[in-house]
Amino acid sequence: MTASTAPARGSGRAAKPDQVCADAVEVARLGLDAVDPDHVGEHLGVVAEGERLVTHFFACGLPGYRGWRWAVTVTRISRSKQVTICEATLLPGPDALRAPEWVPWQERLQPGDLGVGDLLPTPPDDPRLAPGYAQSDDPAIDETNREIGLGRVRVMSREGRLDAAQRWYDGERGPNAPISVAAPASARCSSCGFYLQLAGSLRQAFGVCGNEYAPDDAQVVSADHGCGAHSEVLVEQVQTVDELPTVFDDSEVESVSVSRAHGSVDEAEPAEPYGHG
Repeated sequence: MTASTAPARGSGRAAKPDQVCADAVEVARLGLDAVDPDHVGEHLGVVAEGERLVTHFFACGLPGYRGWRWAVTVTRISRSKQVTICEATLLPGPDALRAPEWVPWQERLQPGDLGVGDLLPTPPDDPRLAPGYAQSDDPAIDETNREIGLGRVRVMSREGRLDAAQRWYDGERGPNAPISVAAPASARCSSCGFYLQLAGSLRQAFGVCGNEYAPDDAQVVSADHGCGAHSEVLVEQVQTVDELPTVFDDSEVESVSVSRAHGSVDEAEPAEPYGHG
């Protein structure tokens, strides 16, 4: 049996276990008489809870409760040897198998958790949003509001825009992504023909990829992001054929000199109109 001490209630000093209460192991075991004996193991020790107030711990054999302990608290009145059971309960030990601590849904919600049909309420004081100042009865003002991105109840605040920009820049579509690092230095999105620049305050740093063959198609990418699908990284060259001189041109008349062989008629004789006689 082991004994340990705990600070006495109302004082800063450690309480020493009352010896009579600490020795009452069997009395404490009686406090677990409603539990199946097979589920109550050996005595593990005692802890002093206060003056003449001691808790006994027993091993727990319940299936699924690894590391848990039965705890029975006993006490006695001053100058009495009679020990009384105060309470009995099941408590987790240092290495007990326990469920994770409960976390509010706002804190455990992760990007991508929202599914089809789910609704995600936005608090009225969300720091990512600011009033859009959209109330107007003038159609011309309403049209202008829509052009510059207003006309809504709330718009992204400066904090929200900075947070989004930092998240995008540090993510898989920023300059430090593996695909961007492996791409040629000249293959940056800002010089790509498929780069669709955003409007508003983020237009200098971000745009949307419009190349269906790129892995970032339809995604927001930083201007200094890059990949191998850049429009100018490998431009197909048109193969030209050298013009060769014409071998035979049937559009021209070519003069050909013909040599006459020696015959039986003397060249001095007058020519006959119809050949030889």
